Amino acid sequence: MQEREWMAEQFEANRTHLRAVAYRMLGSMSEADDAVQEAWLRLSRSDTSGVQNLGGWLTTVVGRVCLDMLRSRKSRREGDLRLPEPIVSREGGIDPEHEALLADSVGLALLVVLETLTPAERLAFVLHDTFGVPFDEIAPIVGRSPTAARQLASRARRRVRGATEVPDADLARQREVVGAFLAAARDGDFEALVAVLDPDVVLRADLGPLATDGSRVVRGAETVAGQALTYSRLDLRMQPALINGVAGYLSMRDGEPFSVGGFTIRNGKIVEIYILADPARLSRLDLSVLND
Repeated sequence: MQEREWMAEQFEANRTHLRAVAYRMLGSMSEADDAVQEAWLRLSRSDTSGVQNLGGWLTTVVGRVCLDMLRSRKSRREGDLRLPEPIVSREGGIDPEHEALLADSVGLALLVVLETLTPAERLAFVLHDTFGVPFDEIAPIVGRSPTAARQLASRARRRVRGATEVPDADLARQREVVGAFLAAARDGDFEALVAVLDPDVVLRADLGPLATDGSRVVRGAETVAGQALTYSRLDLRMQPALINGVAGYLSMRDGEPFSVGGFTIRNGKIVEIYILADPARLSRLDLSVLND
């Protein structure tokens, strides 16, 4: 009994770290929590008497679980576009329980790029580049040599660096830009919308499998502005929020969450917009913090 209590204590001490690993791997807190729970089950069934670094052991176990989940997800062919499930916080600041999850600038732009990697590339990159796991420990997880695991991380690193630039970090400025975008959409002001958008802005929307055009990618300021005007005709109540630590919104319709909108802002212009409006995936988000 004492040994089990000790294992439970050690697991709880590592839980936040394990959730952070799993969220970067899966882009979904609900799936991350499932992966962490599976790690606990494996710990409770294992003889860890010879394990010197239980935190490292748990990290690799979570990595294995997430790799299996990513491979299963890929085999189900869930669609060409899969947006990550964001972490939603109050507009006033990130909640303490979310701080560790969002460390190292885990924005939606990064998570979208991670979705384009193979499962093995994603695992090698996340475990090594973010959490410092040596390649000789990553290698058996992906069934490759340490050299091959290093190459996986290197390919992923090039993809991430090529697709993610540093966004504006000033939260007040972010709120100003997002507020201008939402006001222009609400007022039906096409020119004001175009003015706040980067000419090469990209809109990614996940509307769910039941929508006639469930997933879409729209490019260019004028085209995105036109989409925003169409979207604004819905009877929605917009609630400012932080989406993965940056300015965004939660929209409500008839008292129920309708969509979550996230933005990447660079040089005072919106360069990327992410809209998650899949009802099933929205239902998995923890939005209770906005009601506190």
